[in-house]
Amino acid sequence: MGYFRELPDIAYQSPLNHKNSSTDFIVIKNIFRKAKMFDFVRSGAIDINKYVIGDGDRPDTVAEFLYGDPTLDYIVILVAGIVNINHEWPLQDYQVYNHALQKYKSEENLNAVKFHKTFEILDSNGRQLLPPNLIVDSDFKFPGSITQSGSDRYTLVSQAGNRQLDDKEEYTVATDGIARAVTNLEYEFSENEKKREIDVLRNGYVQTFINDLRDVVRYTRSSSFISSRLAMTENTESLNP
Repeated sequence: MGYFRELPDIAYQSPLNHKNSSTDFIVIKNIFRKAKMFDFVRSGAIDINKYVIGDGDRPDTVAEFLYGDPTLDYIVILVAGIVNINHEWPLQDYQVYNHALQKYKSEENLNAVKFHKTFEILDSNGRQLLPPNLIVDSDFKFPGSITQSGSDRYTLVSQAGNRQLDDKEEYTVATDGIARAVTNLEYEFSENEKKREIDVLRNGYVQTFINDLRDVVRYTRSSSFISSRLAMTENTESLNP
């Protein structure tokens, strides 16, 4: 509700059949002014920190933790650049699993390989030959350590530890393990994790942010101007039946 409190009002010509006259208006929140809010945030004129969303966090609980007020959840959402909360806020682990099961239809499909990710390969001088985490197919191949000028000692780097690769003309995923399999379920969890780190407003700038935001969304003088918090519009449907 804090978000809607900051939006200005618009006087909309009443569409009701029992209205007294064509001058009857209904006052509603002008949700179209939210675009100006996002433009203000994107301008970069704010001081931010990084925050990692925990499992089970919601915008209101983050706002309460950071600012002591859950109704400032709209600040969390705006500064994070979130447009669709259902798609851009991380799910809880059990929700990720349920979503993946619905998407892939069965447990067997959850554990099926979606793609492979490369391990890093270095030459004997520590120079990177193959970067890590490239998405590749199961038939991916990489030139081996044996070349026309001789051979080198290549090292494969992984979380399980480094290991030297045999001198060969070519390495493959199947025979040399130069990439690891990523399942559909692992992929869904990984994508969800990418949503956890967000920009948040520094605590000391909250009131300044609110004041500036109010200035951004308020109305300026025009033919529809009533006040900085209220403008008038016509119901074109009622004028053109």
